[in-house]
Formats: sequence, structure tokens, C-alpha cells
Amino acid sequence: MNLVKPLVCFLVCSISFSLNAQQSSDDLKIWFSHPAGNWNEALPVGNGRLGAMVFGYALSERLQLNEETVWSGQPKDFVNPEAKAALPVIRKLLFDGKYAEAQKLAQEKMMGKGKQEASYQTLGDMLIDMEVPQNARENITNYRRELNLETAISKVVFTAGNTIYTREVFSSKPGEALLVRLTASRPGSLTFNLKLQRPGNKALIQYSDNGISLSEHTNNGIGVKLVSKTSVMNEGGTVEAKSTHLHIEKADAVTILLTANTNYWKGDPETLSQAQLSKALTTSYQNHLDAHIADYQKYFKRVDLDLGQTNATYFPTDTRLAALQSGNIDPQLIKLYYQFGRYLLISSSRPGDLPSNLQGIWSDGLSAPWSADYHININIQMNYWLAEQTNLSEMHQPFFDFINALRPDGRKTAKDMYGMKGIVAHYTTDAWLFTETSGNVKWAMWPMGLGWSAQHLWEHYLFTEDKKLLAQHYPIMKEAAEFYVSWLTENPVTKQLVSGPSTSPENAFLTKSGESATMVMGPTMDHMIIRDLFENTIAASKILRKDESFRRSLENKLTQLAPTRIGSDGRIMEWTEEFKEPEPGHRHISHLFGLHPGRQITSQKSPELLTAARKTIDFRLANGGGHTGWSRAWIINFFARLQDGAEAYKNLIALLQKSTLPNLFDTHPPFQIDGNFGATAGITEMLLQSHSGEVHVLPALPLAWQKGYIHGLSARGGFDIDIDWTEGRLEKLTVLSKLGNPCIIRYKDQALKISTVKGKSYTFDSLLRPL
Repeated sequence: MNLVKPLVCFLVCSISFSLNAQQSSDDLKIWFSHPAGNWNEALPVGNGRLGAMVFGYALSERLQLNEETVWSGQPKDFVNPEAKAALPVIRKLLFDGKYAEAQKLAQEKMMGKGKQEASYQTLGDMLIDMEVPQNARENITNYRRELNLETAISKVVFTAGNTIYTREVFSSKPGEALLVRLTASRPGSLTFNLKLQRPGNKALIQYSDNGISLSEHTNNGIGVKLVSKTSVMNEGGTVEAKSTHLHIEKADAVTILLTANTNYWKGDPETLSQAQLSKALTTSYQNHLDAHIADYQKYFKRVDLDLGQTNATYFPTDTRLAALQSGNIDPQLIKLYYQFGRYLLISSSRPGDLPSNLQGIWSDGLSAPWSADYHININIQMNYWLAEQTNLSEMHQPFFDFINALRPDGRKTAKDMYGMKGIVAHYTTDAWLFTETSGNVKWAMWPMGLGWSAQHLWEHYLFTEDKKLLAQHYPIMKEAAEFYVSWLTENPVTKQLVSGPSTSPENAFLTKSGESATMVMGPTMDHMIIRDLFENTIAASKILRKDESFRRSLENKLTQLAPTRIGSDGRIMEWTEEFKEPEPGHRHISHLFGLHPGRQITSQKSPELLTAARKTIDFRLANGGGHTGWSRAWIINFFARLQDGAEAYKNLIALLQKSTLPNLFDTHPPFQIDGNFGATAGITEMLLQSHSGEVHVLPALPLAWQKGYIHGLSARGGFDIDIDWTEGRLEKLTVLSKLGNPCIIRYKDQALKISTVKGKSYTFDSLLRPL
């Protein structure tokens, strides 16, 4: 049966933008009428560190489990001892235009000796095999599985014979446990086997009357030690330990609790996991549920979005996605996707945790794609673009802690690899916090990872003005800036300061002789990042009233730093020369950092660069750009900053059509979570911007969203913003001042400056007149 074409017609014909229409109960649910056919159809739950992918098989459930610190590998030093001496030689070759020769030397002398061999890994699987009468096994009806974004609970319901079975799964932060609740409509109907397993067959799994214990020293001892504890609370019936599973017989209801830890944070995982389980067992399921929902909703419910109503929510999510891919209009699917991004951040990044990695916390197997590591040449930064603006500031903290944790090795790498002060990291790192670089110079010769990451420390201050936290973050910013003060060198021809040897992340160019090369002295993105860091560090220094001498040195360096240049074709130059491009549609659009996430390219500061940025992105797209999920998400943000709602919306739809999996995960391919986060940030930028010193309302509203609202967004300066619009125009604006700062409000060509009182709200009409 083909549901897609009828659905397209039905939804297009019945679309309604009435915000007073009855909301469907499925408005914020990802749901399916069938079990997951593969991992990309399973549904994620998580409490920041402990997660599961719920497959939803009716009679043989699988929960693929993760704990954020389950990593193979160990700390490792692989700085190339010849790098320091080779640096001036390579720089001279590049200044002389001998790009291929310089690249060959850098590959030999600067890339690390060896590499970090580590990966994020699965914790294992929980398997639930139901026993039902044969006639019931052959009569499974009324099947439905869902993820409720309002409660962070995954649910499976089906009928087998005459009995309705229900399973609820959630990962509780207050309880530090994963809970699975099984119920049935008929007493005594729950009979099943429960077991744990882990790939590799090296885990020690023990079954006893107290539950299940799983332990392993990962990667044959070169990795963390992990321990997971599982126990069963049954209501009615019996629980019996077998050699290979627990057997639950004729129970009315069952709650399964699982805890897990490793020795990554230096604690004893056996003691921690057992203590968490023992505590969880003292609390009823209902109390666990209530605490979980209250904890989750205090973050999730801060932002409410409505883009219009259709009847689409009465159809499964995969059917709706297929319909959208065939041209259907489904604003509620965009709402669902938007809030899914916020859900994923809450579920994969809580204070005290590791930051969200390339796959959040959800990854199967023992060797993840790209190790599910922390790529710091855009991916981890994109993970956190939404944190401040969508009112999830607390979820930003793990990234701050991670940046700080990179400092010791970052100092060592700066000294041993380059002979310089400060801290440096390159294009990627992992849970073991390495900052050296290795691999192909095309992506590896890029010492800007910490410089870019430090932007997030300053952005947090701009939203919160938390001076106490700024004082803690300032030393990180300063040390990163100290490295680039030493790193910048004078171009012998222009006499300007340039960065290098370095690349434009993962891209290449053709030399005049037709050779492919990747390194130059002075790639545009480097200078944009350095300019951003220096300006932010100067501002922080002034606020904290410290380091006046260092501040002056940064101000002096900024005057000498090579500027962003526009090429003969009107585009922003990516390199020092107008080289031919072997991949004109390359996924990285690094030389637009100053447009987003930076703030160097704005209509107020540099209208000529804004025009050149538009030509740059148009050229990339005309040549096939945006073909990965995260790249397309970045493009949405670019067009939002260009205030082009039509193109931002077009690329949002393209992301859903081409780079979104059935469970709404983003795909590179394969799955990478950054595109989910980047797209949510991009939708936010379409509706509210504050990077240029103004609270700019509806800067890139597309025609497709004629009527709607978004409430609870955050703006720099300490404001929470509610926006309502109708017929494509602002209807009502409410500004809550959290800090009492003055506020410049902009809507189209109108601008209004107001004084505010801390804790007071201000409401305006479509002409910015007070209400």
C-alpha cells in the first residue's frame, strides 16, 4: 500500500494555519506503526550520559545501550619531534609558492608519529524475549511505538491475542538509571526472559537473584573498565536466575532498572553502579517517573514553537517524512524536528558529563564512525550552537569543562610541536584529550581547534553576563590567544601578520602547475577565528579589569592581521590566492566563519563582505554544496544571517529530504548528530538574531510560515523573547529583561531602544509600540 502520494494530496488540501485549532496529542511525538527495521529507525533516550536506542520489537525487544565514557584507548603522546625545526622551513616554502614541496615536508615532519587509536563503544544490549501463547504470537495487532518529546519517554504498545502489552523506557537523571516498565491489560500476563550482551564476547555477565552484572575491561585492557548493574522489581509472579538470563513468570507488572559506570572519572565503577542501583530500588516506579518528567521539562518547556497546523500528526513520522520528500507541506514536522534537536541536547549533555560527541551518546558496536570522537573543526561547535539561543544554557557546561580539560595537553603540544606559549589543539580530539595532530595534512595541519572552541566561552557570557564564570573562562581564552600571538608571522611581501602553515578545513586547491595542495600561509578562516578570539579576549579583559598590557598587545596584533579579501569574481577568498578549486562544492564553507558563527560580516560592519558572502555560498551550492547533513545545516544558518528566509527554508527542506533518517537523526552519511543541532540553531536564527548588538525579530521569516509563534528564546544581553506573527508579519513581541540591560529591538526597518528593569517584561505591537 502506497501511503505517500495520497498523504501528499490529503495534507496539501487540508492544511490549516489556525493556531486555535485543536492540537493533536501526537504533536510532539515521533511515532511509527512498526518496529525498527534497523538502528536508524530506533528511538533514542538519554539522561546526558546513560542512553539507549529502543527498537520496539513486540515480542523480542532490543535496547542498544550506551554510557558516555565507554571508550577504548588511553592517553597517548605522539608529537612529531621534528616539527619544531621544520616549521620555519615549511613557512618559507609556502611564502615562495612551493606548495606541493611544503605539503610533502609537513606530512613527513609535522604529522604525529603514530596516531590515537581509540573509539567510543556501545555498553551492550538489553534483550527482552516475551513468552505468549502461539495463537497470540501470530496475532499481533494495534502496534505503535513512539518517543514523546514532552516527557522524554519511549513507549511501545501492541495487542497479542486478547492482551494489550505496554512498555515504557526512559533514562532518569535524578535516578541515574535507565528504567523499563512492562505492563499488560490482563493480570499475570508478563512472562519473559531478560538478558544482557556485549559485542566481542569478552564481557563477564553474571545472573543471580539480585539481578544481572556486566563487566569488562574494554579493548583487551586498553580502555576503560565498565560495570553495569540490572535489577528487576516485579509486581506479582516470580523472578528466577538462570545461567544465561533472568526468567520472569506470570507477573502483573515489571520495572527493570539498569545503571552503568566506568573508571573514566577515576571512581570505582562497581561501587558506583551498585550504589546507584540500590538507591533506585528504594523508589517506586511512579516516583521515578514523576521526578524524571519534572527534571526534563524544566528545560524542555522553556521554548514553545508553532508554525501552523495540518492533519499530518495523525500519520506515522516515517510516512510524513516520505511525504515531505515528495513535496508535501508539513510545518508540524519542522516543529517536531526543531524540538527533537533540543531534546537530543538535553538527553546527551548535562552538567558534569562529557560533551555530546559526533553521535551524541548513541552509537552501536565497538568501532564507531570517525570513532564518534570530538571533531573540533566544526562538528562539536555545531553541537552547541543551539544551547544559549534555545534557552538550554546549562547544557553548554560540558563543552566548557571539556575545553578546560584540553589545556594541559594543549600547553605541551604548543611547546613541543611549535616551541610556543599558550595552548593549541588541531582538528580533532577524543575522550583522552589529545591535542597533537596526525594523519593527512589536508585535514590535520590546522591548529585552530581551541581558538574556535573558545568562542563558546565568550558567547555564554554575552547571553548571561555571568562575570564569575567569565573569570573562570578567561584564562582559557587568554592562553589560546597567547598561542596565536606567537604563531602569527609576518608575510615578507605584504608585511601583514598571517597564520600558517594551515589549511581551510579538509579542502584543497590546485597550484599553477596543476598539483593538488592544501596548505598556505594565511587561510581566511584562520584569520577570522584569530580575529574573533582576540576581540573576545580584549573585551573580557576589560570587563574583568585585568591584563592591560596583554590586551594592548592583542589590539596591536589586530591592526597588523591580514584582512578578509574579496576575489576578482566577487567572492570571499578562501586562500591567499585565487586558486582553481578541485571541489567547488566542498562541504566545508570555512571562509564564511565570519558570517556564522562569527559576527564579523554584518550589514552594519561590512556590507561589502555581506554581498561577497552571498556570492560565495551561491557558488558553493551551484556546484553541489550542502551534500552532507551538517553542511546543509550550516547553510541554513548562513542564509538566516543573510536575512534570506526563502533560501534558508529551501535548505531546511533539503536537509529533511536528503539528509534525515527515518527516526529524524541527521545523516552525513552515516548518522552524525551535529546536523540535528545545527538545523535547530538555524531555525532559531531565522526567527531571532542578536549577534550584531540588536534583538532582531523575524530576520529571515519564510513565506511558508505565515502564522505562528515562538516563545522563550534567549538573546544576548540577558533577554528572553516571545514572538507572535500573522500573515507573515509581526503581531506581538514580548521581551523579558533578566539583567536590566538596555535593549535595541529591530523589526524590518524599524528600530527601538528601550531601558529595562531586571525581571520586568515589555510587550510591543507590530509597529514596536508598547502594549
